[in-house]
Parts: sequence; C-alpha cells; structure tokens
Amino acid sequence: MSESKKQSFLHGTALLAMATAVVKLIGALYKIPLNMIIGEQGFAYFNTAYEIYNVLLMISTAGLPVAMSRMISQASSLGHYSEVRRIYSTARSIFLILGVTGTLLMTVFCRQLAAFQEQPDAWAAIGFLGPCVLLICLMSTYRGFFQGQSNMIPTSVSQVLEAFCRLIVGMLAAVILLKTTSSIPLAAGGAILGVTASCVLSVFYLFGCFRRAYAEMPVTHEHVSSYRKTAKRLLSIAIPITIGSAGLSILTMLETKVYMGQILGLGYTQGEADTMKGIYDMTKTIFNMPCAFITPITISIIPAITAQLTLRNKRAARATEESATRVTGLICMPCAVGLAVLAKPVIALLGGYTGEKLAMAAPMMAILGVSIVFNALVLMTNAMMQSHGHVNLPVVNMFIGGFLKLAAVYILTGNPDIGIIGAPIASLLCYFTITVLNLITMRHCIPKCPAIVRNLMRSLIAALIMGLFAYGTWFALERILGADGSRLLLCGLPILVGAIVYFLSAIKLGAITRGDCLLLPKGEKIANMLHL
Repeated sequence: MSESKKQSFLHGTALLAMATAVVKLIGALYKIPLNMIIGEQGFAYFNTAYEIYNVLLMISTAGLPVAMSRMISQASSLGHYSEVRRIYSTARSIFLILGVTGTLLMTVFCRQLAAFQEQPDAWAAIGFLGPCVLLICLMSTYRGFFQGQSNMIPTSVSQVLEAFCRLIVGMLAAVILLKTTSSIPLAAGGAILGVTASCVLSVFYLFGCFRRAYAEMPVTHEHVSSYRKTAKRLLSIAIPITIGSAGLSILTMLETKVYMGQILGLGYTQGEADTMKGIYDMTKTIFNMPCAFITPITISIIPAITAQLTLRNKRAARATEESATRVTGLICMPCAVGLAVLAKPVIALLGGYTGEKLAMAAPMMAILGVSIVFNALVLMTNAMMQSHGHVNLPVVNMFIGGFLKLAAVYILTGNPDIGIIGAPIASLLCYFTITVLNLITMRHCIPKCPAIVRNLMRSLIAALIMGLFAYGTWFALERILGADGSRLLLCGLPILVGAIVYFLSAIKLGAITRGDCLLLPKGEKIANMLHL
C-alpha cells in the first residue's frame, strides 16, 4: 500500500466521521418516516428483527475485523505483505462459515425466533433480514483488510452507498407492501428488504476496491505463518472480543423478552406492549445516532495504536489515546447534555408524539441522553485495551454490566409506577458500571495509562454551558408559543443556540488542541482559523 493511501489516525477518523454523518442523516430520513408509515407496532417488529440480527452479527463479525485489523497493521508496519495476504485469506474462510450459518438460522427459524421474543408477528422482518448476516461477513472481510492498513476510504464510501440504497429500497418496499397487503408485519419486512439490498451493493463496491488494492501490494518473501497458525492467532484475539460483544447483544435480546413479559404481566395487551416497545425503540434510534460517531474513532485507533506499540513507540501510542479521548468528548458531551435538556422537543419532533406517548417518550429520551457519555467511554476504553492486547478484560467488565442491566430491567419494569421507563434506567446503570470498571482496569493493565477523565473535563464544562443556554431558549420559546407551537422551531432554535455556544465555549476552554487539528484533513487551515 503506497504512503499516499495511508491516513493518519484522526485523518481516518475524520473520513469515517463524515461518512457517518451522511449515513446518520440518511438513516434519520429512513427510520423517522418509517415509524410514521408502519406505526409503533411495525417499528417494534423492525427493531426486534435487528436485535436478533445483531446477536448473530456480533458472533460473526465483532471480533474478527478487530483481529484482522490488528494483525494486518502489525504485518504491514513491518512491510510483511505476504503475511498480510495470508491473514486475509484465512479470515475470509472463517467469515464465510460464520455468515452461512447465521443466515440459515435467521431464515429457517424466523417464526420460532419471533415467538421467543414475545412478538410473533415479527417473523417476516426476521426472515427478510437473514441474508444480511452472510453479506455483512463478506463486507467485514474487505473492511478489516483496508482498516488494518489505515485506509478508511473504502469503508466510508461503502457506508454512504448502503445508506442511500437502504433509504430508497426500504421505504418503497414498506409503502408498496403496506398498500397492497395492509399487513403491518409484511410492511416491516419490506423495510428490511432495503437493508438486504444495501448490503449487496456494498459488497460489490468493496470487492472492486479490494481487487485493485490487493493487486497493488508489493510482493515480499518473508516467512509466512501456516493457515492453521494464522487462524489460531486470529481466533485468540477474536473470540474474547466476540464473546463480550455477542454476550452483550444476547443480554440485550433477553432484555427485550424480560421487559415485554413484565409489561404484559402488568395487564397491558399485546398491542399496547408492542406500542410501548416501539416508542422505546424510537428513543434508542435517536440515542444511537451520536454513539455511531464514536465507532469511527475506535476503528481508527486500534490499528494506529497497534502499529505504534509494534514499533515500541509508547509515547506516540499514549498521545493517540489522549487525542482520541478529546475527540470523543467533543462529540459525546454536547449530544448527551443536549438530549438530556431538550428531550421533550427532540422526541416530539422526530417521533411525532403527543399526549401520553410524549409523556412516556420524553423521560426515556433524557435518560438515554445521559447514557451517551458512558456508552462512548465504554467503546473507547474497550478499543484501547484491545489495542494493548488485553482482549479478555473488557469482556469480563461487559458481562458484569450486562447481567446488572438484566436484573435492573426485571425489577424496574415490573414496577407499575415505572414500567417501560425502567429499561433506559437499566441501560444507564449498565454503561456507567462498565465505564467505571474499565477505567479501574486500565490503570492496572496499561503502563502510563492515558488521562481519560482529565481530557474530558473541558468538553464537559463547555457542554454544560451549552445546556443552560439551550434549555433557557426552549423554556422561553414554549412560554411564548405554547406547547402546541411549531415543533421545528421549538426544537431547532434551541439546538442552533446551543451549537453556537458550545463551539465558542469549546474553543475558549481549549477542549481541542492545535496538535489534534493538525492530524485532520486541512488541519493547519482549521487550526489557524480557530486561532489554536
């Protein structure tokens, strides 16, 4: 891979973040109208399919791309490109086996899986989503190959292509099936068809990029590990990560079963319980938007830190970790504070809720807003420990948090005074617990542990200042316009005011350094413009 095709850590992060911004915008244009087209019940079926899909997806792809990325980063940093080829071909075989197995499970047993989740009408969405497991496995093979060499362009472009295809095909299929069959379960399944079609398009694009990049790799003649030894190394890294990620996804799936059972036990009908789940799923959709911007950072830092540690440059590794922490804080802090203080206008606008539905959705949105900070820190600290070779420790912490979450869901949602609102409370408790455990673990297992909390404080202070102005603007507008005023104005103007205040506060407080800016595309111009 030529030097011109390698990006620095934050350069790669910026590319993925820009792609994520486009993907999330398109995703909002997809999921928010979809919720209105197929209703809360149909949206609940759609998300139930995703919960089952995520379990199989995590088993198939959570650990292997990270293992590929780390091993390819080590080999390419030493110029061992024959070893890179061996790692890729070995990982591809493992991915194919996992992908075929996952696809068969979802398509053949879709009705049984739907019944297990206490939502028997979600079978169509589950079955239609099944082929995506194999397709995602193929995509992950190519993405792991590129990310291991710090080339984030193919991943970024493929994500945008997926989003556009998902929007167009999914929305059309949902509308057509709803009009022709009047069946909400089939309409939810139609929405899933957009996901499958988008995966097909992404696989073809990534394969084209891979063919060119693979052919351009230099031919080297170093000793290459056997397929057996390479597979053993891949799996030794991937299995602990997979157990942690898949285990948490399984616990999330069980969480749905638990709170649906508890809500039905409180005397609600199946339709009412499905509606409550649909509202909760909508708040989680909004919660996942800012969290998705953290993933590009974690994807970028794993090969970056691994390469620096391979070359025994511990100072550079620590600098990368602290830079990643500051960027994470700049993203997650304003999102968390903003959603916490503006939960009501945000969910009223994006969810279209009024009355009892709005009264139920607003507190859930505020709680999940606070959870954003801790979820971001979990993702970031997990990636740092994985980069240092400590792949088992995050797994233990995630399981502790996951089981605590399951217990809290059972207790809280079974209380008639709390009900479904207990689910986001349990999520907040889970992410907070894992964050604390990860920070304690890092202090013991990483020499010269990065200063996580210290590097977050300035962005936190800037976000709190922003929150005061944003909430004050919304409070004043609601008094002037009334609760029935323009939802767009009640939500949009406070967000605009908050964004301006946060930008000025973050610059004034030095929440990002000139060194951070210099690692971004056009970084020197950005730093000069911001007077850093």
